[in-house]
Amino acid sequence: MKSLFAVLILVPALFFAGCGGGPGNPPPPQTYTISGTVANLATNNGGLVLQDNGGDNLPVSANGSFQFATAIHRGSSYQVTVQTQPSNPAQQCSVANGNGTATANVTDVKIECGHNEWAWMSGSQAINQIGTYGTLGTAATANTPGGRQQPAIWSDASGDLWLFGGYGKDSNGALLPMNDLWKFSAGEWTWVSGPTTGGQSGNYGTLGVATANSIPGARFEAVYWTDSSGNFWLFGGNGFDSVGNEASLNDLWKYSAGQWTWMGGSAVASHNGVYGTQGVAAADNVPGARNFAVAWVDSSDNAWLFGGLGYDGSSASVGMLSDLWKYSNGQWTWMAGPALKNQNGVYGTQRISAASNLPGGRYGAYNWIDASGNLWLFGGWALNGSGASSPINDLWKYSGGQWTWMGGAQVPNQLSVYGTQGVASASNTPGARQFGVSWSDSAGNGWIFGGNGADSPSSFGDLNDLWKYSNGEWTWVSGANVGNANSTFGTEGILYPGNTPGGRAFMSGGADSNGNLWLFGGWGVASGAQGNLNDLWMYMP
Repeated sequence: MKSLFAVLILVPALFFAGCGGGPGNPPPPQTYTISGTVANLATNNGGLVLQDNGGDNLPVSANGSFQFATAIHRGSSYQVTVQTQPSNPAQQCSVANGNGTATANVTDVKIECGHNEWAWMSGSQAINQIGTYGTLGTAATANTPGGRQQPAIWSDASGDLWLFGGYGKDSNGALLPMNDLWKFSAGEWTWVSGPTTGGQSGNYGTLGVATANSIPGARFEAVYWTDSSGNFWLFGGNGFDSVGNEASLNDLWKYSAGQWTWMGGSAVASHNGVYGTQGVAAADNVPGARNFAVAWVDSSDNAWLFGGLGYDGSSASVGMLSDLWKYSNGQWTWMAGPALKNQNGVYGTQRISAASNLPGGRYGAYNWIDASGNLWLFGGWALNGSGASSPINDLWKYSGGQWTWMGGAQVPNQLSVYGTQGVASASNTPGARQFGVSWSDSAGNGWIFGGNGADSPSSFGDLNDLWKYSNGEWTWVSGANVGNANSTFGTEGILYPGNTPGGRAFMSGGADSNGNLWLFGGWGVASGAQGNLNDLWMYMP
């Protein structure tokens, strides 16, 4: 009897242990969440709204993860749809893995909003347009910067675009360097500050002190970058100093919280560089005045500056520079290259780094920084190993304190080898070129667009070809393989596969926080004519 009683006690215990809700075994959840990811949404104010089961509307303003507010009961069905498509620019987003029965938290819904398309976002389809300023500080559909070449352009953390200066049309139609500041947000331009007329001197104020009256002089061909705090930095270029001289500059400025601060360099144009000791930072060090240089920003917020057309450490005239500088913690360091202008390239052996390797003096080059923090330099107007001065298509990498010649030719004026559009190949290469734009995507791939250079049928012109450099190979992504191609504008604000900017050089551009390329103006082709442009474009990789 004792044995049988023990069995009777054990059986119920086993029964309850195998059922949900028994001692030490909580019941399964009664509801599950619905979530996923959004990819290739163009801007942070695009207007995308998602729905689950015809309700529970969820506005989405950025790429990345999302989750609906309302969980659904276990065993219930879910169906994720796009209730409102993005409108700024217009996109058609699609849903994958969007429906099923919830037996666990759903995490794999995917919203894809397209890629590899251009959108004409603003500006005129005609050349040589005068600026329309409107009211200071007030956005309006009619507002637009005038046609201009090489302004400074950057994107802030909110995805808004900013533009400063450039050489172009002011409010009176005069063709001059400018120092007006603009913001583009939600499809409209706002004139933020600065004069509406060109040719203005800088108001430097006190070094290191921000004031409402401080402003860089009118300029173009400057280098610029943004730091991780969202501050905008501007160095040099060709323009007006504090006393009205127009020449090459080496002043450094910061724009933050609506005010400009003069941070370093000279308030007077045509200043020689102070190199100090190579590799040693010093308060007195400063690059010489220059324009058409290139700049990178690394993951530690250090800015790197290479070359340009300007002043070396001692000469009284400008030349092609090949010096490399780093700006960190408020001081410049001369890192590599000679303190003398007009130095020939030293190529060494392709893909082999060496302390003696050196890109020749150059200006108007292309540049990007990869995921490992290596600096990349392509083309420009340069001196090759034999001292020939012309457009070139050599590719260089700076890593570990040394330059490596990675590809392209040592001889100038090489034609482009396009291959098949969209297909990477070791034999593909952009031709010799200068004065285009470049940037890197989130994966560290390099991108270049346009400029003045060589197409495939043995002629030079203003280009609109787009290239990607990845894993050691070039891919011709879009645009024409001949120079001086016309723009295809399409409908303003709508991404479409057939849209493309026309051939151009001396434009400005850069990537926003979503990895899209923004491109403004330059000298190029629109509606069959060539001149100063003020069209704004966005490209989604």
